[in-house]
Amino acid sequence: MKPVFRILTNKFLLTGIAFLAWMTFFDQNDLMSMREKKQNLQNVKDNITYLDAEIAKMEKEHEEMTGNPQQLEKYARENFRMKRDNEDVYIIEK
Repeated sequence: MKPVFRILTNKFLLTGIAFLAWMTFFDQNDLMSMREKKQNLQNVKDNITYLDAEIAKMEKEHEEMTGNPQQLEKYARENFRMKRDNEDVYIIEK
């Protein structure tokens, strides 16, 4: 019993336990903060991947439109509802 009591009252062991408790729960960079920061970093990386794909898609569309006048006309008609002077446009919404 006496050796167990000596180990539990060791000042280095108590200091180490206090340090671990402080770093785990009370410090500015505790475990919860680190986990939130890690999740935030992963969300930002996912967002960067998504935006890179969108940029590549938009660059491809831009190349198609600048090289093909029919594609440019199709894009203008579909997205901006443009029409020629002798045409009527009917919009059907679901």
